[in-house]
Amino acid sequence: MGDILLKITLANIFVSLISLVGLLFISVKERYLNRITIYLVSFASGTLIGVAFLRMIPNSFKNNPKALYIVVLGILSFLVLEMFFYWRHCHDRECEVHSFAYLNLVGDALHNFIDGMVIAGSFVSDPQLGLLTVFAIVAHEIPQELGDFGVLLHGGLNKWKALGLNFATALFAVVGGWVGFVAIERIPIIKFNLVPFAAGGFIYIALVDLIPELHKRFTPSRSFVQFLLVLAGIFIFVLIKH
Repeated sequence: MGDILLKITLANIFVSLISLVGLLFISVKERYLNRITIYLVSFASGTLIGVAFLRMIPNSFKNNPKALYIVVLGILSFLVLEMFFYWRHCHDRECEVHSFAYLNLVGDALHNFIDGMVIAGSFVSDPQLGLLTVFAIVAHEIPQELGDFGVLLHGGLNKWKALGLNFATALFAVVGGWVGFVAIERIPIIKFNLVPFAAGGFIYIALVDLIPELHKRFTPSRSFVQFLLVLAGIFIFVLIKH
């Protein structure tokens, strides 16, 4: 199991480094950054739907015939997180800022901790599923981290402090991976329920947080490209499945 723990750790470190993506876009004008982000959101929506329905849920049924109940529990749990805790997926500077900038970091740390646990559960279930889960998380983390970076800058932080704090919260994924691995080893029920629970979370994020973003700035040509990117994100997992 040491090999699995190493893979979980390396995967979560890689995911954490995505928080530094803001470095690549520091010199990009805001209107171009928003345009880039919405296309990344489109692709991320498709990857989360694809990995949840085509890999995570089918994989869960191998060991848990009642996996769909856990998927529904995952959806409801993410709804509660968003309703009662400071958890949301921000993708532009229209989000609440200033006094809420630091609170956003608290929500992001919780988000990353859960991502780390999800990665751990996926690797323990099936190393290939672990890699696909990392791919889906990275796809939706890029626009998420760009949005968080923008919120921190707009909240009054300089770019280096914003990057540093964003990276610090991202490292909670590594901690979540270790906690998830230990919990899976000691509590067998977690091993068979973490992946379908995460699938429910991915479905919630895609359908409630990401796809509604695509309707904010409607033009036929832009919407068509966004729809193609959603399909592309799903189709990747269709190809892998077959």
